[in-house]
Amino acid sequence: MRKPLLTVILAMGMVLAPGASLQANETRVDEVPPFMAVAFENTVMSHYPDGGWVKHWFNRDGSYEGRFSDGTRITARWQVDRNKVCLTRIRPGFMLPRFCSDIVQAEIGDSWTARDPLGRRVRNTLVRGRS
Repeated sequence: MRKPLLTVILAMGMVLAPGASLQANETRVDEVPPFMAVAFENTVMSHYPDGGWVKHWFNRDGSYEGRFSDGTRITARWQVDRNKVCLTRIRPGFMLPRFCSDIVQAEIGDSWTARDPLGRRVRNTLVRGRS
């Protein structure tokens, strides 16, 4: 069976169709397009060269959660801004008030390279489920 084509942001984990424009805080749960629903059921793993990792989860209500390999957890709000997905209201306080990443196409199991908010190179993998 062919896997559905997904669109995922570079250093985070958002599924979105090409060219779509959507702000999470303006979308009711019952208005989320079917292709968006996949985003809320999967994980993007960012792997660092030193062995560290970050798991990224985007939620239907516009919230974001991240968990780092050292146990650190962050929360934020996400929204789509043209061809980027942006995090704002990052907690605990982060050096950047807003971080945006380009949207790229990927399928479950695909990996791609990107940069984190500090400019460090990461390898992202789209993982099925919330792990």
